[in-house]
Amino acid sequence: MIVKDEFLSKLRRFFCLNLYEVKIWTALLSRGVSTAGELSDIANVPRSRSYDVLDSLEKKGFVVNKLGKPIKYIAIPPKEVVERVKKNLRVDAETKVKRLNDLKGSEVLNELNLLHTQGIELIEPTDLSGSLKGRHNLYDHLELTIKNAEESVTLMTTSEGLMRKVEALKPIFEKLKKRGVKIKIAAPITKECSDAVKEISNIAEVKNAKNVNARFCIVDGKELTFMVLNDAEVHPTYDIGIWVNTPFFAQALEGMFDLAWKEMTPAEKALKTTK
Repeated sequence: MIVKDEFLSKLRRFFCLNLYEVKIWTALLSRGVSTAGELSDIANVPRSRSYDVLDSLEKKGFVVNKLGKPIKYIAIPPKEVVERVKKNLRVDAETKVKRLNDLKGSEVLNELNLLHTQGIELIEPTDLSGSLKGRHNLYDHLELTIKNAEESVTLMTTSEGLMRKVEALKPIFEKLKKRGVKIKIAAPITKECSDAVKEISNIAEVKNAKNVNARFCIVDGKELTFMVLNDAEVHPTYDIGIWVNTPFFAQALEGMFDLAWKEMTPAEKALKTTK
């Protein structure tokens, strides 16, 4: 049996299996019913490992142990395997989430918070900086900094970035508005982002940053996160951001933003001209 390495790699990712497991499983699928020894030869897996691998596959719901001697194994239809894997992943995720929820208010979390607080006190403000790789990590960090805002959030982004931020951060913006935090968002207003503008306009003040291509976020005039690449030219996986806690630089940039803000057109007015 010849199975391409690329196909085996895909199976490993989709079904969370190791290399021996996908080799034995695909070998069994090609046979329907087989012994561990036969599968070991077909899949080129050491015979000493084949029983352990089949036992693991049986526990995960990929195969069934057939009664009788010699011991044989039956392949479960792939369609059924997919449903079983989905179910197991869901149960595992729910268990882990519950375990993490149980940490709230626990002695373990209190000790972790104490360690972090003591550690932060020893850090110079200028040391609170770092690089963020990948758009997923960027948005996780933006959410962390924005939700702790006390006075203001200033965002400069692209049209596509505006749509992404409304989708990902709208619940956070709604909570900030209730706390009286002032939110200003500047982005090039286009037809494509019109729905996002309408969705966020009652929560934040949005203006048209015409012919401006920049991506940054300032929180309370202290924390600055800025992206160093054009989101239209980089894959989300390779997007890069820099986070710094520096009131001097953040306030200077916010001052320049405010000067440009005064000249910008409100988003609702800009939308009328794009129709």
